[in-house]
Amino acid sequence: MKSFFTILLFCISFSVFGQKKIHVFVALCDNIHQGIVPVPKSLGNGQNPQTNLYWGALYGMKTYFKRSKDWEFIKTIPSKNSKILERVLFKHKTSDTYLLADAYDGKYIKQTTIDFLQASSGANSEEITINHQKINFGGGADLVAYIGHDGLMEFTLDTKFSPKNNKKRDVIILACISKNYFKPYVQQTGANLLVWSTGLMSPEAYTLKWAIDGWILNESDAEIRERAAKAYHKYQKCGMRGARGLLVTGY
Repeated sequence: MKSFFTILLFCISFSVFGQKKIHVFVALCDNIHQGIVPVPKSLGNGQNPQTNLYWGALYGMKTYFKRSKDWEFIKTIPSKNSKILERVLFKHKTSDTYLLADAYDGKYIKQTTIDFLQASSGANSEEITINHQKINFGGGADLVAYIGHDGLMEFTLDTKFSPKNNKKRDVIILACISKNYFKPYVQQTGANLLVWSTGLMSPEAYTLKWAIDGWILNESDAEIRERAAKAYHKYQKCGMRGARGLLVTGY
């Protein structure tokens, strides 16, 4: 009887929340090709995802989510995009939520930024088949996130972005001073800004994970932002006042 009710509650949670899709664009940390304060060589090798600060390191996207009790690593998926060095798929353990993460070669940070913004506008939907089920990421995702250096500090974009449909995608940008530099471009996409930064920050995966926890539960933007701030304070020991001032929501 207990197992019956467990299964029933599990099914109800799926029907209430429905399937959700997240696409994360990670610009690998790169000492040579990005205007950053250099980090140790292995962490700052933008052509080696396995040791990279934002991917294979302890708090990198792939490692942190693989170690999480809330997420199941499904598989590594080949990408037709040569600029993507590794693509991995996760599934949330208690909801019908899929997360696709792309590790972009660090020297192509400009293209990473463009691809992220295009997906935020609803462009470049990409279909992936999982257990005979076709799921759309890219512009077909419900939440689009960027992790990495804020390359817009060094370059501007000539590309124009505009909403491709009426769907309102949510966006998270974990990069230094992302609100200031990304704002004019994200506004063009019509996306809803869940979390971005007002100052210098460490864009590691715990902030994204805690924010996603609330997003899956359909929490308000303010509640999701609060989760992100709590995560940042927990790992960076910066104080909640500082974390709340750094990570904000909305335009």
